[in-house]
Amino acid sequence: MTNSTPKKNRTFTENLMAVLKNTMHREETSPDPLKNAVRWVKENRIPKSGIRVHHKTNEVSEEVTGYLITSLYNAGEKDFALDLARWEISMQQLDGSFVAPGTQDAYTFDTAQVVRGFLSVVDDLPQAEKALVKACDFLVNQIEPNGRVITPHGGQWALADGSTFSEYCNLFCLPPLRDAGKKLNNQKYTAAAERALAYYKKQPDLVEFKSQLGTLSHIFGYMLEALADLGEYDLARQGLLQAAKIQRQDGAIPAYPNVDWVCSTGMAQLGLTWFKTGDTEQAQRILAYLERIQNSSGGFYGSYGKDGKYFPKEEISWANKFFIDLYLLVKGKNV
Repeated sequence: MTNSTPKKNRTFTENLMAVLKNTMHREETSPDPLKNAVRWVKENRIPKSGIRVHHKTNEVSEEVTGYLITSLYNAGEKDFALDLARWEISMQQLDGSFVAPGTQDAYTFDTAQVVRGFLSVVDDLPQAEKALVKACDFLVNQIEPNGRVITPHGGQWALADGSTFSEYCNLFCLPPLRDAGKKLNNQKYTAAAERALAYYKKQPDLVEFKSQLGTLSHIFGYMLEALADLGEYDLARQGLLQAAKIQRQDGAIPAYPNVDWVCSTGMAQLGLTWFKTGDTEQAQRILAYLERIQNSSGGFYGSYGKDGKYFPKEEISWANKFFIDLYLLVKGKNV
């Protein structure tokens, strides 16, 4: 149901006003999904701070701001990316870590995502190197001798149903640590990342797409994209096969098996992994689906569909990060 007047009952003036309104809306909203996604990020940056967690809060996320730096830099928004990197440097804790939104709790995962941002801009922003080293030193100290990645705090990973996000998503901490080792010629970082990867590869259920919220496609996507970035293509493909089995004709993949709703971020991440493992057709199919559900604001709700349990009414900032990354890869527009 809408509030618009039925066309057959409209006067000439009403029809003219409707046309003008639609024209104005088209002018305000670019037909370019990438531009709209970037615009959303800019509009949801708190002045002199970071990017909002979602459009209904003023809390910012150091984690999301961190890995959005990379996306924005690749999209040609270099000045914006550099400004966000300077803010991140100002927020770094004495031990090199970065904290969860609204807390002073250091998180390994969040810190690793800021490392991604620093790696993108360090050649243009020399002061980022010191912050990069401090963050990587923190990460190394969070990897146990057996390779398991730990974090000083875990409360933010708790879910409403009493479960938690799978710790396997800590795989997403490893590519930036490994890349920092190569960039800085620091074998300590590279070795720690390789030790952690060896630990996770021993886990028998590592790439199992489980029927539970804690391994929804967003978390599963972290795991699979990390494996692809680390060169573990066969493992990544094993996970993708499970996602493909429940994919619908319109391209949508349920957030996890046995539900109908879709996680927008997870869709983008699975698309990225398909692209990185050589299946560009699937990546294009995922991108086309995301373009159809992108909100007029340029953002994305966390979930779409009946009974969605992951930010169903909030436009979450990390959805834009992975949409931008996927769009740039599929369209070949990295600058």
